[in-house]
Amino acid sequence: MFITDAIAQTTAAGPGGLMGNLTSFLPIILMFVVLYFLMIRPQMKRQKEQKAMMEALAKGDEVVTSGGLLGKIVKVSDAYITVEVSEGNEIVVQKSAITTLLPKGTLKGL
Repeated sequence: MFITDAIAQTTAAGPGGLMGNLTSFLPIILMFVVLYFLMIRPQMKRQKEQKAMMEALAKGDEVVTSGGLLGKIVKVSDAYITVEVSEGNEIVVQKSAITTLLPKGTLKGL
């Protein structure tokens, strides 16, 4: 009984009480807020922009694939895109493999 009474007294009359417990969690809460604004939020923004770019792909757009191939879109379907790498050479890639949409005329300048 003595130990139980002692624990009850220290928790009830401990330094700070409820505010002491809250301030001990404050650094963890602040680290989560900083993590959200520095890592999670920008990543969500990039994913949203990537999805919008994939939905906007159309025939004639010049793109770069994740493998580094540059080409012009010849055909667009739901999940796949046909890309003309050079005259007469076409490859079929997944839409998710497209990383960058290039400005018109970029391939002629290379």
